[in-house]
Amino acid sequence: MKVIIPVAGIGRRLRPHTHTAPKPLLHVAGKPILGHLLDELEDLKPEQVVFIIGHMGEQIIDYVKANYEYEALFIEQTELLGLGYAVYLALEETGDSDVLVLLGDTIITADLPSFVKAGPNVVGLCAVDDPSRFGIADIDGGRITRLVEKPADPSSNMAVVGVYYFSETRELKHQLHTLIQKDITTRGEYQFTDALEAMIAAGHTLVPFEIDGWYDCGQKETLLATNRALLSRAPSALGIAGSVLIPPVYVAPDATVEQAIVGPYVSIGAGAVVRDCIVRNSIISAGAQVSDIVLEGSLIGTATEIRGHFKKFNVGDDSEVADL
Repeated sequence: MKVIIPVAGIGRRLRPHTHTAPKPLLHVAGKPILGHLLDELEDLKPEQVVFIIGHMGEQIIDYVKANYEYEALFIEQTELLGLGYAVYLALEETGDSDVLVLLGDTIITADLPSFVKAGPNVVGLCAVDDPSRFGIADIDGGRITRLVEKPADPSSNMAVVGVYYFSETRELKHQLHTLIQKDITTRGEYQFTDALEAMIAAGHTLVPFEIDGWYDCGQKETLLATNRALLSRAPSALGIAGSVLIPPVYVAPDATVEQAIVGPYVSIGAGAVVRDCIVRNSIISAGAQVSDIVLEGSLIGTATEIRGHFKKFNVGDDSEVADL
């Protein structure tokens, strides 16, 4: 089996952070978004992981090669024409192998070995409170009968979460090729769900599989919510002399925390320095320096320096903010 991970998006809703790093490399709960996804693959032992890269794709390549031993293939997507187009580019290289597709800007926790055994083609779903915000699946008799993108009047609350398995990859590739050849687009993009709808219409079975955990990382508020959820599931950092940690908290082994009250729901990245601060519900990225401040609900970018008495920040990489 091969794994396809599209990571070519620009991440406009997470600017300024995505001016200097691709969204899948933004940190949450102690590691990049992409790291959480790749760690989930360990039990599957995939034959190959195919990354569809674009915006600052060289950073994706460097991160994967430095931290993982998967057989990796990197394909550049020069035109952002939608998820359907990205997956089609990958299928051009994977042959007829069965494939697992994971979207590179969300985090899931799931029993993936069971997921890929659930049927010939499997779609990950999760119950949501507001189905009108998502792609929704209608289910009947253990099969998906219809997929609808952001319906005004939802007939189901089961949202499509961005994890898919296909054994019938030849059929999937055929339907995507048809979309592209006939230039069938929605809002200028080739929609992956249109290809899945065509598979259903052609008589192919798509099996629903409810995912244990699905975490959105698309904007500041949801990234912080994901940070809270993942920290709550993991062991918290041990105490640090001279400081107070209120769990759940993640502190990288080489980070420095001095005379600070940290937590709950704080992630402090590698090499960061937090000194004389109160920090709650925030992500402090690698190499950042934060001092003499109260922070809450903040994203502090890589190698950023913050000093002063401000309350809330959304500051990108290599910045400096001071109360002078």
